[in-house]
Amino acid sequence: MSGAHEAPRIRSVREGDADAIWRIVAPIIRDGETYALERDMSRAEALAYWCGDDRRTFVAESEGAILGTYYLKQNQPGGGSHVANCGYAVAAEARGRGIARVMAEHSLNEARDCGFKAMQFNFVVATNTGAIGLWHSLGFTTVGKLNGAFAHPREGFVDALVMWRNL
Repeated sequence: MSGAHEAPRIRSVREGDADAIWRIVAPIIRDGETYALERDMSRAEALAYWCGDDRRTFVAESEGAILGTYYLKQNQPGGGSHVANCGYAVAAEARGRGIARVMAEHSLNEARDCGFKAMQFNFVVATNTGAIGLWHSLGFTTVGKLNGAFAHPREGFVDALVMWRNL
């Protein structure tokens, strides 16, 4: 991280965070390159997805601004409830500052604290090389490849990866 910025602080989402979360996730959803979500989903639909009752949502703050957000949830119910799943988003203007890494490290600790035994990412778009590099650096392994599973808006059908890490 650059010395010009303070390290982000991670905290649980609060009621007044909706505008900042929407500002971060809207361009990512509209771009359609990294999440298998409807690109035209409404603000209300996106916030309901990101901050749903089945997950805990966090934000990364630095210098008084929310620059990133992530959610933590069970990957599956019942017999799969010991495996965590997360989604992450960083504001465009804050990329390259290490915010995703801080959120990822925080999510691993939160998952452990919640009693999860592992974390799985079900659908990492193979063209999202920055995220894949980060997950590998944090000890995730690619355990599966879904050939042509993601309809990328510019690259066509690209692979999606399943990534795993024991906690």
